[in-house]
Order: sequence, then structure tokens, then C-alpha cells
Amino acid sequence: PEVIQVIPTLDFKVYIYFDDGTIRLFDATGLIEKGVFSKLKEDNLFTDTCTVINHTLAWSIDKSYSEETCLDLDPINLYNTCPIVEEPSHLFAK
Repeated sequence: PEVIQVIPTLDFKVYIYFDDGTIRLFDATGLIEKGVFSKLKEDNLFTDTCTVINHTLAWSIDKSYSEETCLDLDPINLYNTCPIVEEPSHLFAK
């Protein structure tokens, strides 16, 4: 499975859109407490640098969007462990 779009939230969750049409929800609250990922708690880095790199969920902390310097997660693990959810329409409400 490949990630085609991500939508981060302010409460450290990410809606992940996969190429098979499923939307899965990743809860990063545990992840941001570990090692290099703890940097994502600073200055809105979690939402500001969340992106798709290497066909998976990633963060480009240095904002270079380089495959070599990004923090990315295994798309197969995300696909297999994150629950399927509905479109987060509440995020788009005006």
C-alpha cells in the first residue's frame, strides 16, 4: 500500500489516505514521546512538516523534503495497524 495524502491534526493524529481508497487514522501521541520524534512537539512541527515522502507518512523537520533527512514510517505497518475511518469532514467545515 502507498500513502497518497495525509492530514495532520493539532492533537497529534494523522488521517492517512491510501491508494486503495481507504482512510486510516494514525495516533502519534506515543510516538512523539520517543527519541528524535520528540522534536515534533515543538513549534507546530507536527502539523507544519507532515507530508508524504517515499509514498508514506513523513515529517520533514528541516523542511528540505529530502528522502534522506525525513522522519518516515513504514507504510505497511501503518496500513495494517491503523483503524479505517471515515472522511474527516469536520476538518473542512466552515
